Amino acid sequence: MRIDVITLFPAMFQGPLTESILKRASSFAPEGATADRQDDKPIQIQLHDLRQFGLGKYHQVDDSPYGGGAGMLMRVDVVVKAIESVKAEKVGRVGKAKPHVIYFSPRGKKLKQAKVEKLAKKDWLILLCGHYEGIDQRVIDGGWIDEEISIGDYVLTGGELPAMVLIDAVARHIPGVLGKEASAHEESFSASLDRKKEYPHYTRPEEFRGLTVPDVLLSGHHGEIEKWRKENVK
Repeated sequence: MRIDVITLFPAMFQGPLTESILKRASSFAPEGATADRQDDKPIQIQLHDLRQFGLGKYHQVDDSPYGGGAGMLMRVDVVVKAIESVKAEKVGRVGKAKPHVIYFSPRGKKLKQAKVEKLAKKDWLILLCGHYEGIDQRVIDGGWIDEEISIGDYVLTGGELPAMVLIDAVARHIPGVLGKEASAHEESFSASLDRKKEYPHYTRPEEFRGLTVPDVLLSGHHGEIEKWRKENVK
């Protein structure tokens, strides 16, 4: 999978995308660099600084809204230019794949596990991170956005944190990312658990300050263990 991120603050992604599972599973290229197209990692992530598509000497990307009101809006001409530029690249593994463009917005549908699993089947995602009061509505009405997504009923400063959340969630469902392919299929909210929360987990020691592991998990009886787990899914 290829993931392109259009953002005003590419440096925000340095930590989350260069640590832990995402570090091992992805070719990450900060703004101005290019992801290694020969890399055998399952995900390519490329950052694009929206300001490089800005207007004039100061690379303007926003303007005041028509009709008045507080805040600024990201300009339609700047945002569309950025999206079209990223679409035109078609490098790496995407081949003839059509990109799926996502804009993070409080008006979008709430991100849930079923949606994550569907997005993980895409070959190419383009993530647009909004800022200020959002983007000119014509970016959406004109068909440059395929889907609006929200990660919750609250307002954030920009779309960067939602983009990181989506990348992390989707990555877990890309073959080769997790150590065991079964890991993502039996997690909380997965289809195998009927979209419910996962059962409790225990490891050594067997007793800690009076707290013990349920006997059934120590029994070695796989049928009873499976029954216990199903009964404790919430």
